[in-house]
Amino acid sequence: MKKVYELTTIQMAEDFLEHHELSFLFISRPDCSVCHALLPKISSLLDNYPLIHLGHIDAAKVEEVAEKFSVFTVPIILLIIEGKEYIRADRFVRLEQLEEKLDQIYELYTQ
Repeated sequence: MKKVYELTTIQMAEDFLEHHELSFLFISRPDCSVCHALLPKISSLLDNYPLIHLGHIDAAKVEEVAEKFSVFTVPIILLIIEGKEYIRADRFVRLEQLEEKLDQIYELYTQ
């Protein structure tokens, strides 16, 4: 499974994005059963993309995340490349579609 960086402040999230060209953010809340089920699946999926770094933010602890990333529901996943958002998915993420998008973007980025 991909290492998950726990980002416990908005500054840590900003630093994470600044220091990793390919960043994947997983934003959740502790009372979200979908979040608990999805994070391990995302972590396993990202094993196929060694250059992508996975950060997790608990929106209950880091309330500013809602404003910073326009979060209205959880879970939300964001692929951010060099500071620009390329993928946004929320609630019920279709892993097959996500993998197709990741394949395309990753191939273009790593050429």
